[in-house]
Amino acid sequence: MEARQRLRDAGLRPTRQRLALAELLCSMGGRHLTAEQLHGDAQAHGISVSLATVYNTLHQFTRAGLLRELVVDAGRSYFDTNTSPHHHFFIEATNTLQDVPEDCVTVSTLPPPPEGMTVSSIDIIIRVKEKVE
Repeated sequence: MEARQRLRDAGLRPTRQRLALAELLCSMGGRHLTAEQLHGDAQAHGISVSLATVYNTLHQFTRAGLLRELVVDAGRSYFDTNTSPHHHFFIEATNTLQDVPEDCVTVSTLPPPPEGMTVSSIDIIIRVKEKVE
């Protein structure tokens, strides 16, 4: 689907900067990226946008359901263009994420949520590092 229409369908006005970033995100297929990485990609493609605007736009896209935000550490978030339910490996040596299909992880027991609340989703990030022999 065209980026302009995806923004409209999500209730977002397709401003020049939103549209440029949405097209960049869509053109690169399924990705996990930080705001800094998207900002660098934008600059490399001649898109003039501030890092603050990239952060704001990524959060707007996330609230609109166009992206998933994955917090791997305090102060370090990745944005996933694949919004379907799935989990992730976090490769510590390269600070990258790799998809794990949802059906490969089974959660058998959850604690009851606090009163008046319900579980909305489960995001599992499995941290991996090279084996030391």
